[in-house]
Amino acid sequence: MKSMKMIRSLQNILVTGGAGFIGGNFIRVMLEKTPDFTGRIINMDALTYAGDAASLTDIEKKYGGSRYHFEHKDIRDKAAVDNIFKKYAIDTVVHFAAETHVDRSIVKPDDFITTNVMGTFTLLEAARAAWRNGNSAGNGVVPVAGGDSIRSGVVFHQISTDEVYGSLGDSGYFTETTPYSPRSPYSASKAGADHLVMAYHHTYKLPVTLSNCSNNYGPYQFPEKLIPLMILNMLNGKPLPVYGDGKNIRDWLFVEDHNRAVWLILKHGRTGEKYNIGGENELENIHLLRLLMKIVAKKTGRDIKEIEKTINFVKDRPGHDRRYAIDCSKIKNELGWQQSVNFEEGLEKTVDWYIDLVR
Repeated sequence: MKSMKMIRSLQNILVTGGAGFIGGNFIRVMLEKTPDFTGRIINMDALTYAGDAASLTDIEKKYGGSRYHFEHKDIRDKAAVDNIFKKYAIDTVVHFAAETHVDRSIVKPDDFITTNVMGTFTLLEAARAAWRNGNSAGNGVVPVAGGDSIRSGVVFHQISTDEVYGSLGDSGYFTETTPYSPRSPYSASKAGADHLVMAYHHTYKLPVTLSNCSNNYGPYQFPEKLIPLMILNMLNGKPLPVYGDGKNIRDWLFVEDHNRAVWLILKHGRTGEKYNIGGENELENIHLLRLLMKIVAKKTGRDIKEIEKTINFVKDRPGHDRRYAIDCSKIKNELGWQQSVNFEEGLEKTVDWYIDLVR
């Protein structure tokens, strides 16, 4: 049964990491496909290797200077973050910005700790200062520890991952109450950030929401991730590296469905609550690869048997979680969210986009 007790009016949304894959898609969804949002998006991105401001060139041309603003800044830069909150009267934060690739976190964990933990801390402190009663106009106040107060009508949303929960066996699902058990520097840094966000809610009464999503896929994804890497390698005749025996299982979520869920949480999600967002598409990596081979072969006319010869099983990475699976019944029951794209349809759209990219 749906319950939509909370209705927030959001006007000035700070999107961190909006030049990345999921954040960029969120901006597109908000400005192009969300008629009940009439406010502004402020995209703050440091433009590290996985960020590409050019991916939003069309958005900049259409909405730049009015509903879309880009700030080339780092979330670890306190002065820059504080200035953005003041300059744009930020009332909402959607915090996508993060170092996310597990392999990179194993090789160079320091970037993950400073960005994912310290960057989140900097944002939380900026929000707490900017939203303290008296610093911004607002209707009503929320008392907080130490005599401070936080204005109403604001929210800090933390984008997290199912990887913070650890690894599942052959059965069971991650729920919002599953204990955290991170297995890599990446997931540990995200778990640390999540704990900070919830601590700021409990200690300072900062209005927060948090979502843990399964593996996203779709257009514009940086090719270090499994699906775009495999598609591009097939299109370019390169080997298809598969970790271990290829039987690690992931739950795949189309990126646009993820961001529609985020919007519902922003509008109606209960303050201080977590929501799991999953695709309910569990597949072994090797099964996923064979689906992609089938689609690429069909669309390019290549012989699937020739593509199959390029599969290369490689040494498994350290601490490789065996299975992830999300129970997303809470967001379905409370907020009425549903996936809109079935998995094969989503894969077809994704392959089409990458084929157009390499032409």
